[in-house]
Amino acid sequence: MTKEFLVFAEKMVEEQLKSRGIKSEAVMEAMRDVPRHLFVREHLKNHAYDDSPLPIGSGQTISQPFIVAYMTERLELSRGAKILEIGTGSGYQAAILAFLGCEVYTIEVLDELAACAQKVFLSLELGGINVKCGNGNEGWPEVAPFDAVIVTAAPEEIPGKLIGQLKDGGKMIVPVGAAGSVQSLKMITKTGGDIIEKTLLPVRFVPMI
Repeated sequence: MTKEFLVFAEKMVEEQLKSRGIKSEAVMEAMRDVPRHLFVREHLKNHAYDDSPLPIGSGQTISQPFIVAYMTERLELSRGAKILEIGTGSGYQAAILAFLGCEVYTIEVLDELAACAQKVFLSLELGGINVKCGNGNEGWPEVAPFDAVIVTAAPEEIPGKLIGQLKDGGKMIVPVGAAGSVQSLKMITKTGGDIIEKTLLPVRFVPMI
C-alpha cells in the first residue's frame, strides 16, 4: 500500500476497531494489511477507510470496517478453518478471512460482483478463496461441512440449509430481518445436535437476494 493508505488503515484500526472493543490482534493485523481501497469503486478510494459502508454497484455495499472486524472476531477462527461466506460482494470479507489463513468458499448471486472480486483476489495473489455464482440460501453442499458460516446480507429468516452445513461445534453469524428495518446480528452455534441462537447487535444490511 502507499504511505497515504497505510496511514488511513492504521487510523481505521485505532479509531474504529480498538476504540470499540475489537481485541483480536490477528483480526486487526488483517484489517491493517488487506488494502480495503482496492475493493471499492475508483471514485470512492479516498473514503475506503471511512467509518461507514460504501456502495459497490448493483445495489450492494461493502460493510463498515467495524462490522467486518466484529463478525470475523466473533467466529474465533483458527488457521486452516473452512469457511462458507454467503454474499461475496466486493470480496473484502473473503480477503480478510484468507489473510487469517482460512480456506474460504464464497457465494455471490450477482455475476458482475463475483467477477470483480475474483480480479482483485488475483491481483493480490490471494490463495485459498473459492468463488461460486449461485443462490446463497442453498449453501455449498458438495464441499460441506464448514467450521463456520458468515452471511453478509440479511435474510428475513435464518436459512436452515446453512445450519445443516455446519460442523458440530461450528458457528454461523448472520444478520436477520426485513429490508429497510433494523435487523439483528445473530450467532448460531451447533453443539451436539443442539442449535443455540444468540442476538449480538442491531445492524442494517442489504437484503439477501
